[in-house]
Amino acid sequence: MRTMMKAMLLQKLSDLRSEREPLRLVEYPIPEPGSGEVRIRVAVCGVCHTELDEIEGRTPPPKLPVILGHQAVGQIDKVGADVSNRQLGERVGVAWIYSACGHCRWCVQGLENLCPEFRATGRDADGGYAEYMVVPEGFAHPLPDTFSDAEAAPLLCAGAIGYRSLSLAGLDSGGALGLTGFGASAHLVLKLVRHQYPDLPVYVFARSEKEQQFAMELGATWAGGTEDQAPALMEAIIDTTPAWLPVVAAMRQLEPGGRLVINAIGKEIHDRELLTRIDYLRDLWMEKEIKSVANVTRKDVTEFLKLAAEIPLHPTCEVFPLKDANQALLELKERKIRGAKILRIS
Repeated sequence: MRTMMKAMLLQKLSDLRSEREPLRLVEYPIPEPGSGEVRIRVAVCGVCHTELDEIEGRTPPPKLPVILGHQAVGQIDKVGADVSNRQLGERVGVAWIYSACGHCRWCVQGLENLCPEFRATGRDADGGYAEYMVVPEGFAHPLPDTFSDAEAAPLLCAGAIGYRSLSLAGLDSGGALGLTGFGASAHLVLKLVRHQYPDLPVYVFARSEKEQQFAMELGATWAGGTEDQAPALMEAIIDTTPAWLPVVAAMRQLEPGGRLVINAIGKEIHDRELLTRIDYLRDLWMEKEIKSVANVTRKDVTEFLKLAAEIPLHPTCEVFPLKDANQALLELKERKIRGAKILRIS
């Protein structure tokens, strides 16, 4: 009987620029599910910029070592005591939300993403950069057969957080939408918008010409650089970047009363001084609004998976073997992106 598994382990915080291989491929004990938990034999796990935030200390894990990864897809191969809603052999996915208390005032309002006891997969508990992981049964999401394992992975985070961002954008007056940054989340938001609002103008701001071209291929009305002036002002803009400059630039592109929704766990420190460039009259006056997105709820994941299957919404994916997790992260850091990056685990 196997007792050890392969895992990519984060043992210390580091800067990916100076230490290009922060994760180590190791043999690690296979976890056992506790009461109310299921164990998943992981098939694939998505790679997210939040993993860079963890490695570089912007959202540091509370303890090390830890196994990163919060877009895990696989089959349940063992269940703990008192599990009643999940079954052996069931294909499930695990998102950023690993657990919440279930009884605080935020949880009872359906805002478990704001729970003081919120725990994140791959940060506060070991995640999916490994052959096996455990999770509370209520946070293991059954997956539609519409999607392959690789396609399902980015739907659990990039898709679900994009869905929440679009809801918070509050598109209700017929104005245009902007997307700044065009990686895993933004490309899914664009596909979703094209399904829900086929005639809505969507302007994409992206740093590279390849990203701009990709956005146009997926149906963007216009695509340009981060600080380029779009053909019209927008009712809402969703920022999916790790930097501050797009936030400042986006505020100048909003209509009066417009809203910027920031879809990011952290922002990279070297751009912090750009905050001083915000001019009150030019950038914030006329009741413009900035709204952050904090995590996701299970409802976000469930609703989005259902909607994605109905469309159907198939992500663009690039697959790497588990041992090449550092390479996938480095390409993400260097903005070598076309859709979502996925690790093939088993």
